Amino acid sequence: MKILRNVLMASASAMILSACGATDIASPGAGGNVSIVTNNPAPTPTPTPTATPTPSAPLVTAASACPVIGDSQGLTDRGILTGTTGTYRVCALPARINTSSILPKVTGVLYNLASRVDVGTDQGPTPKSGEPSVTLTIQPGVTVIADNGPTWININRGNKIMAVGSKTQPIIFTSRANAEGSTTDSSSGQWGGIVLSGRAQITDCAAPTATPGTVACERQTEGAVDPALYGGATNTDNSGQLSYVQIRYSGYILSANSELQSLTTQGVGSGTVLDHIMSYNSSDDGAEFFGGHVNMKYYISVGAEDDNLDTDTGLKGNFQYVIVAQRLNATPQLADSIIEADSDNGVDGDNPRQNTTVSNFTFIDRVAGNSDAASILLRGGTDYTLANGVLVNTVSNPCLNVSRAQTASTTANPAIDEVGAPQFFSVAFSGCATRTFIGSNGPTDADVMALFTRSGSTSNTNASFTSTLTNLYVDGANEAAVPAYDATQFNGRTINGNLITPAGFFDKTTYIGAVKDASDTWYQGWTCNSASAGFGTGNSGACTTLPTA
Repeated sequence: MKILRNVLMASASAMILSACGATDIASPGAGGNVSIVTNNPAPTPTPTPTATPTPSAPLVTAASACPVIGDSQGLTDRGILTGTTGTYRVCALPARINTSSILPKVTGVLYNLASRVDVGTDQGPTPKSGEPSVTLTIQPGVTVIADNGPTWININRGNKIMAVGSKTQPIIFTSRANAEGSTTDSSSGQWGGIVLSGRAQITDCAAPTATPGTVACERQTEGAVDPALYGGATNTDNSGQLSYVQIRYSGYILSANSELQSLTTQGVGSGTVLDHIMSYNSSDDGAEFFGGHVNMKYYISVGAEDDNLDTDTGLKGNFQYVIVAQRLNATPQLADSIIEADSDNGVDGDNPRQNTTVSNFTFIDRVAGNSDAASILLRGGTDYTLANGVLVNTVSNPCLNVSRAQTASTTANPAIDEVGAPQFFSVAFSGCATRTFIGSNGPTDADVMALFTRSGSTSNTNASFTSTLTNLYVDGANEAAVPAYDATQFNGRTINGNLITPAGFFDKTTYIGAVKDASDTWYQGWTCNSASAGFGTGNSGACTTLPTA
């Protein structure tokens, strides 16, 4: 059904946007026959579906006019929208914001993306003194709606977005249909998403003669008709800040395997701040990171129809406190792997090599038989570290697939930016298939099992763990009994003279998983609830409606 939908929608579109990884797609059976056997793991409690609430506050009344912003083009008044939470004045942003501007929180106003919206113009791969940088500031509590179709916002190189919400006033990017009240817990793919384009190093250069990791190595946002370039050699580049942000119903499908995700970062530098970001029902990935140096904390992905954490093209990335819940009772079951890490396999030796670390994660895999053959797929020569994590597989998928010899290589080689094979510290897999580990395109299943356990007893890895999570993602007694790894040991790492993990980024925790116990409530307040995952009371309410305050 998804393939048919892709084809039908592709025929109605004249432009192509995409976010894809390698062409080396592992499928069930790669490296041997897959035997999926239910081993009856302890069931993961199903969250109680959250009904659409009757607003406790009065319905919203449309503002009398659109506010004035800094850009000379101003906002376009597109009239009144009536939804289940009230009436709103719809104020459309210009196609390009040329002057630094603020979108203020005004009751009864919805800001609108009527098409692709660019923040500033591309300032090229190299910073220049006095360049005309533009900053778009979005105040806490603002809601931005996008028209159905290829609508997306691109922060061009040399420009910034400052979308900084708060725990009680998150910033919401969503579809017009969501504001009208016509979305459900199965809706997705109604608009594009947020794209941050930066000047940090990338690989897989568009120009075949360009050297990866240099200012000559640039890429075009895949499928964009007009230029939307990224890449450079400034690893400390700053594209702004996204904090306490929800991104709902993104990933508009333009052709088969061609769609944006909730959040796309492209060559983004370490000066960019990313925290408390929720992706809900993206028709592609929850978030995808193309190269650059990314540091992100408190990330939630619910209901993505492809991968949830997709990393590519030489990313140096660090992530801590991650909750992933695939969609509950999706018909057909829509999702791929929870992690997909790669580069294009034809250039998996490019420098910089991807090196990503994820600590304190809770992953709930609910979709059987995904095309990546396992809950986690590592390929394309990536270096990868997983620490302090719980993966609960409710459908008996294999848990880990490692593809290609370079990915599995245990030999460090600074000359090719290779630090060795994937590492696992205090990681627990629950409910995996009989074939827990998959080796493909070189490595064997036994090779992958050896990688998972090669650190010996001190690594505290367990592929036969019995999860006792409560409320879907909160640690239970068995999780609390697993010794935590000190993730601060990753801080300050350098490879070939380049800082990979900033000093002080990773916190030291006494627990594995994303949420320690019932008193750990970092996910509350700024999130929304759905049948797939509930995040408590006092937040913005159901994902299918807008907040009234």
